[in-house]
Amino acid sequence: MGLGALGLAGVLADEGRASASTEGGVGLRQPQYGARVKRVIHFFCNGGPSHVDTFDPKPALQKHAGQPVPNTLTTERKTGGALPSAFAFKKYGESGLEISDLFQRTAQHADDIAVVRSMYAHVPNHEPSLMLMNCGDSAQPRPSVGAWVLYGLGAENRNLPGFIAMCPGGMPIKDSENWQSGFLPGVYQGTFIDPQHRQVEKLIENIRSPHASPGVQRSQLDLLQSLNTEHRQGRLDPRLDARIQSFELAFRMQSEAADAFDISREPQHIQELYGTHVHGRQTLMARRLLERGVRYVQLWHGAGQPWDNHSDIANAHRKLAGEIDGPIAALMADLKQRGMFEDTLIVWGGEFGRTPTSEGGSGRDHNHYGFSVWLAGGGIRGGTAYGATDDFGFQAVEKPTSVHDLHATILHLLGFDHEKLTYRYAGRDFRLTDVHGHVLRDILV
Repeated sequence: MGLGALGLAGVLADEGRASASTEGGVGLRQPQYGARVKRVIHFFCNGGPSHVDTFDPKPALQKHAGQPVPNTLTTERKTGGALPSAFAFKKYGESGLEISDLFQRTAQHADDIAVVRSMYAHVPNHEPSLMLMNCGDSAQPRPSVGAWVLYGLGAENRNLPGFIAMCPGGMPIKDSENWQSGFLPGVYQGTFIDPQHRQVEKLIENIRSPHASPGVQRSQLDLLQSLNTEHRQGRLDPRLDARIQSFELAFRMQSEAADAFDISREPQHIQELYGTHVHGRQTLMARRLLERGVRYVQLWHGAGQPWDNHSDIANAHRKLAGEIDGPIAALMADLKQRGMFEDTLIVWGGEFGRTPTSEGGSGRDHNHYGFSVWLAGGGIRGGTAYGATDDFGFQAVEKPTSVHDLHATILHLLGFDHEKLTYRYAGRDFRLTDVHGHVLRDILV
């Protein structure tokens, strides 16, 4: 049926995905109580950025360089002695929050940032840790955070997907499982975009039909709708309902997606603020999506796991941070001047951190015992360092913070009690945080 059949190919590719009735699609819904924010942008540094080189200074590493680090923790691979950071940390803003020179431009907004330095995960492997950070469970298939947010709040703009994941150059490991809808209705799954393409027609394949005008397409979809309605009479077919909604969304996107993703329509000074690198372009696209009512935008760093620097971490991290430092700072400044900063939540981090000891002399291995994420925007107490790892940065020792705690805090800022935002599936009321999680009230205003 033209556009629908072509444009929906990616959405429908995963036939095994569980689904439930869309109950009329993604309508606008109210939070459970007063929300501080209404949209989220998540910078996901897939591969695992080193906390001791970015947002968790550890001068003890320099003092004990090359020496064994006293601990009883095991690493995935054999590591050597303490590896000092190649980057200098400075105090920024009135708060004096310490940030490394990898993120000098982001650090200009230090008084808006709360760094959680005591995060921990369960295992030192990418796949389960990605699932834990994105879906709240490292083993069982569960809906992603963005899917839960869209389920809870609904969509403000019926002409655009409410949850979008962008990753330059292809998919991260675990592919679309990172933004899956799980057992939630399929309409809540994230829509993948590769921002490496500059033309809208390549960003969103088959966004326009080469064979039929909008009027003809509307007639085709109306006919298809009537046939589907007749087909589902007397039966419950959740997958069919999800497909109907996806066909309609694909049709409506023709009118708005071209504008939303076309950053050439931005003033020249705004384009220069974000820069011409793909990360600058995708961050500017994200801002345009957020201001058009998209609820949750996740910006991945690149295909695979680019931050997984087991060797030459100094040069690798310098390059990677250099690609996103400017765009992050630009986004924060841009949101402030547009009056969007106070109701937008910004999250930065990866699936785990890296060891304070060396791997092969110049790299760092995976470290799930302690790492950092940071949050900024509406409801966040800026200039805050919450929790701490030990003197070397190996393990969270002060106010250990689980991924469930992080998710509970995100939902709280969006106006939800994480224990009450549930979905009944297979006879049980499920939630993003399972049976865990506490709101990090010390980082909230």
